[in-house]
Amino acid sequence: MDIARLIDHTLLKPEATPEQIKQLCQEALTYKFASVCVNPTHVKLAAELLQGSEVEVCTVVGFPLGANVTATKVFETQQALNDGATEIDMVINIGALKADDNGLVEDDISHVVNKSHQHGAICKVIIETALLTDEEKITACQLAQKSRADFVKTSTGFSSQGATVEDVALMRKTVGPEMGVKASGGIKNYSDAKSMVAAGANRLGVSAGVKIVKEAQQQ
Repeated sequence: MDIARLIDHTLLKPEATPEQIKQLCQEALTYKFASVCVNPTHVKLAAELLQGSEVEVCTVVGFPLGANVTATKVFETQQALNDGATEIDMVINIGALKADDNGLVEDDISHVVNKSHQHGAICKVIIETALLTDEEKITACQLAQKSRADFVKTSTGFSSQGATVEDVALMRKTVGPEMGVKASGGIKNYSDAKSMVAAGANRLGVSAGVKIVKEAQQQ
């Protein structure tokens, strides 16, 4: 298994500096990660540094709360695409899901997915599993699938818990084999990464990407 090709090399800390983004991109080129995942303010820099490489530029929308109105999420998406993003990780409206307002949740996802697809970008939908019941996790995955999103993603990494093997397995079972499942939050080492892949993840959002690849090489 080429674990590096499953990794979104992630730096979403609010205090991240341009220097740190440069290092992140250099590591992504060295280890051939699938993408770098950075905050919107760093997309343009990352896109410049990774131009001509196979490393995708991923950013976040409605992050980390998901509580922006849809029009704001669409504007954020357009701006990110203009700046060179090729993958969009958006957060659902969690409160609307909790209130059984599935129409709003689906509409919100659909608008961001459509904007992403218009520009040839892929869209991953963060459902923030730590805040949901199993039933809500299933509903969120079904709404993301209905909205033609490319992936469902467990977590922002900013809530009470990140990815669990159980949640990844439930998400994979819900969306079937065709859709992507991204595990993120709390994946600290190669053992964690392997467990998530075994449970059904085909992308991993991690800040410990270099450590994970080095551990994999020692196996």
